[in-house]
Amino acid sequence: MLEYAIIAVVCIAAGLALGVFVARQLSANAQKRRKQEADDIVASAQRQAETIKREAQVEAKDEALRLRAEIEQERKDRQHAVRVAEERVAQREESLDRRTDSLEAREHQISSLQGQIERRQKDIAAAEAEVEQRLVSIAGMSAGEAKQELLDGLRDEVAHESASIIRESEARTKAEADKRARNILSIAIQRLAADHTVENTVSTIHIPSDDLKGRIIGREGRNIRTFEQLTGTNLIIDDTPECVTISCFEPVRREIGKVTMENLIADGRIHPARIEEMHKKATATVSQRVREAGEQAVFDVGIHDLHPELVMTLGKLRYRTSFTQNVLNHSIEVAYLCGIMASELGLDPTPARRAGLLHDIGKAIDRELEGPHAVLGADLCRRFGERDNIVHAIEAHHNDIEPNSVLDVLVQAADAVSAARPGARKETFDAYVKRLEQFEEIANSYEGVERTFAIQAGREVRVMVEPEKVDEARTVVLARDIANRIENEMQYPGQVKVVVIRESRAIGVAK
Repeated sequence: MLEYAIIAVVCIAAGLALGVFVARQLSANAQKRRKQEADDIVASAQRQAETIKREAQVEAKDEALRLRAEIEQERKDRQHAVRVAEERVAQREESLDRRTDSLEAREHQISSLQGQIERRQKDIAAAEAEVEQRLVSIAGMSAGEAKQELLDGLRDEVAHESASIIRESEARTKAEADKRARNILSIAIQRLAADHTVENTVSTIHIPSDDLKGRIIGREGRNIRTFEQLTGTNLIIDDTPECVTISCFEPVRREIGKVTMENLIADGRIHPARIEEMHKKATATVSQRVREAGEQAVFDVGIHDLHPELVMTLGKLRYRTSFTQNVLNHSIEVAYLCGIMASELGLDPTPARRAGLLHDIGKAIDRELEGPHAVLGADLCRRFGERDNIVHAIEAHHNDIEPNSVLDVLVQAADAVSAARPGARKETFDAYVKRLEQFEEIANSYEGVERTFAIQAGREVRVMVEPEKVDEARTVVLARDIANRIENEMQYPGQVKVVVIRESRAIGVAK
């Protein structure tokens, strides 16, 4: 067993020695391969470096040739420019030489002319002295007196010609201004896109059946009394089938009553407590509508800093009409027209639109306060901090005060255009007939008037006078007086022309 162990140990030792030998051989071979690879990489890098070097040298030569060519071309261009400049300088020198020669000749000519002028001036002075002596001897006036008389005559002539020129200039300026104004108005009217019909406040309410009228009246009329007391309106229930009518001069109260009645009819329960509840809801609803209408109008016109109270008051105009024209829509139209005309005149359109929107705001409170709506609106805007020019334009748009700025005149013109456009305003037949009768009554109240006719839908009043009582001069005064009374005492759209006719007839009969 010991021998076997020794043999095994020997074998193992021999195997280990063989393994070490083999490992050393492999390591030497690997080192040789790595060294060979390194040598190959170095040689390849050297070859690439040589190639890059040669390429760089070629590119450098090409760049040098290109730069040399550019420099040569630039040198040639500069030489050409220098030659051109030299030629121009030579030409200018020749021109200056010619001008110098010409100036010398002119100077010599002028010197000779000056000598001649001096001699002539001496001759003229001697002639003037001689003429002056003759004038003094003939006219008996000294030179100063004659000069003063001549100046007085020239002054009068110049004053006359100046007055003629001023009159012609004024007439020409007025004609051009009228033409320009008509052009601006036509542009503003063409750019205004407005409806030909407007909404009117409706005060007649439809009911499902006439049996509901008894429930609206209530036992012994308690429901109708409660309704009229809460809403401040008059409820008219007559024989008209399936409708009731609400009457009130204040348009917002009438609208609240209308909404209250519509809600009661829709609900079906009509008694005093329910009427009070529906009235509160209708008041809140109409207030919301008023606020929204005012905010929408302000937004449409492009004004964003208006006082909330003015916005609320402006919204009330939604339920206000003038000759069936909705006043809020009319105010928006006037604002647009003012802005357009101000832009055409080169002015700031923002104040113009603001004044146009607020010009009729007094109509929202004229049922509550005494005075013209223009003055009421101006006081209201002044109280809530509007600028003085805006307030003045509002107060002057119906000549309650004298207009004194372009803004005042723009608001007046825009208000007239919006009110006079086709379809904007109309009136009832009864009001129309009454207006014509008032025209005739005013004219007939003057002495010497024989007959009066209102024609052309009330746009013209023709007055026939007795020639024995009214002479030619009196007809002019009579026409002016009648026109002034109509203007001061009546309300009418547009303008009214008064024509006084005086006719004398001599009749002869041959038998």
